[in-house]
Amino acid sequence: MKSYDFPGRDQIAGDTAKMLLEIGAIHFSKTKPFHFTSGIASPVYIDCRKIIAFPRMRETLVSFMGSLLLSEVGFEAFDGVVGGETAGIPFAAWLAADLGLPMHYVRKKPKGFARNAQVEGNLMDGQKVLLVEDLTTDGGSKINFCNALRRAGAVVDHTIMVFFYDIFPETRRNLAAHGLTLHSLATWQDVLRVAKQTNAFDVTTLAEIEAFLHEPLDWSGNHGGATSIQEQRS
Repeated sequence: MKSYDFPGRDQIAGDTAKMLLEIGAIHFSKTKPFHFTSGIASPVYIDCRKIIAFPRMRETLVSFMGSLLLSEVGFEAFDGVVGGETAGIPFAAWLAADLGLPMHYVRKKPKGFARNAQVEGNLMDGQKVLLVEDLTTDGGSKINFCNALRRAGAVVDHTIMVFFYDIFPETRRNLAAHGLTLHSLATWQDVLRVAKQTNAFDVTTLAEIEAFLHEPLDWSGNHGGATSIQEQRS
């Protein structure tokens, strides 16, 4: 297991945002909005999967995760690390290696044949595990993964990810209601702050992004997407 120095939450957030901008992981499209699996329409899309192609960046981000966990939770809180299908699996593998912990993964649904397993690895009843994902918008998939892990006998109280949209006030409340605490390296506000400092986007693009982030459901509804959190999860 690595020894970690905590660089501070603000530095972690700023450096993570810089990396996402540098590798082109943030996409903008006003004329043809992106539609997420939740149903929401957005002028912006974060592609954290690109990180896997940049070894130095992914090593730094995984180190950030370890530092954050040490600061906010403590390493002895976990017996294992679980990746959510599919984007969370590589991050879980790297983080598990860094922390010196067993790694498992959880499917979106049981595979439908043989053992019909939803959780893969060697998960034992009562093990305290950390759920790892690449990002979240409204937290719905995290709750589904958490429920599957608990049905398999795991204790899961925390989830960590590279990016959290942090634009729906209900998200943290819903996760808390399911006994799940969310940890993330960066949010949209961090990306906007760094984008303005580095002139990553023109003024018009920034204004459109901010309009979406300020009233995401209104923007979504006006562009053919979901108009409520309930609709997103249907």
